[in-house]
Amino acid sequence: MKRNKYYYLIQLQYLGFRYSGWQKQPQQRTVEGMITKTLKFVLEGQKFKILGAGRTDAKVSAINTAFELFLEETPIEDHQKFLEVFNMNLPPDIKALEIKEVDTLFNIIQNAKTKEYVYLFSFGSKHHPFCAPFMANFHENLDVEIMKEGAQLFVGTHNFSAYTARLRENTDVMRTIESCKIKPNTLLTANFFPETSYALYVTGKGFMRYQIRMIMGALVQLGRNELQLQDVKESLCDSNNLQLTFVAPGSGLLLNQLEFE
Repeated sequence: MKRNKYYYLIQLQYLGFRYSGWQKQPQQRTVEGMITKTLKFVLEGQKFKILGAGRTDAKVSAINTAFELFLEETPIEDHQKFLEVFNMNLPPDIKALEIKEVDTLFNIIQNAKTKEYVYLFSFGSKHHPFCAPFMANFHENLDVEIMKEGAQLFVGTHNFSAYTARLRENTDVMRTIESCKIKPNTLLTANFFPETSYALYVTGKGFMRYQIRMIMGALVQLGRNELQLQDVKESLCDSNNLQLTFVAPGSGLLLNQLEFE
């Protein structure tokens, strides 16, 4: 007998500081693992599976992301009631924002149109310890103006093979970045934040593992005068042999926007 299946897109946000990333891992606390555990309780024995819009690294947060919920046999009749019960049982650092039913043609990976990541950082004197879950702190002074110039070099379609870790065979390293810029941080504020902090905004359809954090790492090295603008240009060429070793900390990174076609 053919079973009825139901498909839902659930938008959510989370603070990633105490998690080992999105993807479920043995003996690790992950966002996917926590959501799965909560759904097992909320859905009371129903068969289900979930698929995230992407994998975030350890300590990376999300202001707006999503996962797809696949349900068998019994649909969710009252969406608002489901959200209330789901949020009541989720930990305080994960919140479901919205649920809507989608059809079998929807694919959470392929239908993702754009993702906007933001990397928050400060530099100079050490910032307040309460800042640690939200932004990275670089103790030395950085040349922000040269970093802003460097950020513009990433815009366009380039070979980003130097900007990922453990590159697998057949990985598509040609990626397109629609926008990449550094500006003063106004996205998140708190009375314990430093007087001045900055945000790197990067927009594109898809990114490789560590790509944003390694872009940020290269910009920090640029701001330290350890790299030059020409080095960044050459790192994006097919003939590139520059080895980038600095991966910026995960705690400064958050997925800010996720749009679907």
